Amino acid sequence: MKQPFESVVAQHGATVLRVCRVVLGPHDADDAWSETFLAAMRAYPDLPETANVEAWLVTIAHRKAIDVLRAAKRNPLPVDEVPEPQAGQGVPDVEAAGLWSVVKELPSKQRQAIAYRYVAGLAYAEIAEILGGTVAAARRAAADGLKNLRKHYPGAITKGASS
Repeated sequence: MKQPFESVVAQHGATVLRVCRVVLGPHDADDAWSETFLAAMRAYPDLPETANVEAWLVTIAHRKAIDVLRAAKRNPLPVDEVPEPQAGQGVPDVEAAGLWSVVKELPSKQRQAIAYRYVAGLAYAEIAEILGGTVAAARRAAADGLKNLRKHYPGAITKGASS
């Protein structure tokens, strides 16, 4: 029997929010998270019981993040740089501000592959399905992203992260 939707939100909400924050940054993540779960709530009754709910939610979050990025390109807002908030779930703290600046400079596919692999814990096959490429391309994007992070922010990524 499928678990109630409220349980799905409680179980996977934090992971989806962290993914949204890595892909979009802290400013737009909350809106993408809300849109993700609104869309998921509508589609949940038709989701097969055997489905990987977390991968399904990350796929929806990916699509909502793309929508946010497209809207931002159409409607640029003239604002000064938003200061990084204090430490919170999935939000870099003051010490990690340098890491955040490096992460947001990664090419889009690398940043997304890093988020889906190391924040959401998805398999490369699931990442390839979300990003619309091959498993090898997803693995390469994540590897290139880690290489760039190690190059520009030494010590931030541990050796265990490449498993």
